[in-house]
Amino acid sequence: MATNVYFNGADKNQQNLYEDLIIESISIYGQDIYYVPRISVSKDDILNEDYSKFTDGYIVEMYIENIDSFEGEGDLLSKFGVEIRDQATFIVAKRRWEKQVGPYVGSGPAHEGIRPMEGDLLFLPSSQSLFEIKFVEHEQPFYQLQNLTCYKLQAELFEYSDEVLDTGIDGIDAIERAHATLYNYNLTSGSGDYEVGETITQWTGENDDNGDGINIEGEVAAWTRVDNTSGTLAVVSHKTTDGKFRQFYVSTETTKRIVGTESGTIYQCGAVVADAAHTYQGDGFADNFAIEGEADSIIDFTETNPFGMP
Repeated sequence: MATNVYFNGADKNQQNLYEDLIIESISIYGQDIYYVPRISVSKDDILNEDYSKFTDGYIVEMYIENIDSFEGEGDLLSKFGVEIRDQATFIVAKRRWEKQVGPYVGSGPAHEGIRPMEGDLLFLPSSQSLFEIKFVEHEQPFYQLQNLTCYKLQAELFEYSDEVLDTGIDGIDAIERAHATLYNYNLTSGSGDYEVGETITQWTGENDDNGDGINIEGEVAAWTRVDNTSGTLAVVSHKTTDGKFRQFYVSTETTKRIVGTESGTIYQCGAVVADAAHTYQGDGFADNFAIEGEADSIIDFTETNPFGMP
């Protein structure tokens, strides 16, 4: 005998009403959260690491399930310093996510079935915190009216490791400028002022197989004018259009000047500031120079392929 159609909860009108009530409740008691999808750039199969970038952020209302505070292990003092391991659970209505975010994240393996995916980020403006989604629970509540209405996003505080953050949202992009590996350059023979956050480019002098120029790109973290024709430039997020890592070249050639894509500012790269290059900002305990000095006496970093020939 089949279930009673008047009581089994499969009526479309009841399902829509139930979902409308959930959406309204979240809009009343929730907060506006930025959903930031992950874009995979390349993968290191040896170290099993994925180099990613985040270039968009979509605002959608979510309810934070935590009542008193963030969950997780909290603040820990370890041998690597203080670690903050806050966790939170965000609830978003399925219909709202599909409307506000789904059409823009694309399809395929990255967002299979067009749903929130593990690895994407959530930015909470009220605490200026960036969380990484670790697990997506899509079956709670469990078919109460024969439908699924919510996603539960279990997330923990994001550990930044030099990913590209170019979302156009100041609170998110500022994380990159504050914590990315910083390179400093002395610039000469130019004019104008770079804008913090703008992209700068320099031609490497090489072209790819299609004849297009291979350019080095970076993001301005700070710009200090020394006089009318020179200054000091701090850059984060180095990348090259051919996928290789390069610093900006020291060159007096006019074709290899550093150009600001928004301000139109143009300077020549006079020198890399050796004592401040590739440092970690705001970390007085960073030992990268000491480790690099010791490693240079052990490993030959001029090898382009340490596992074979050439």
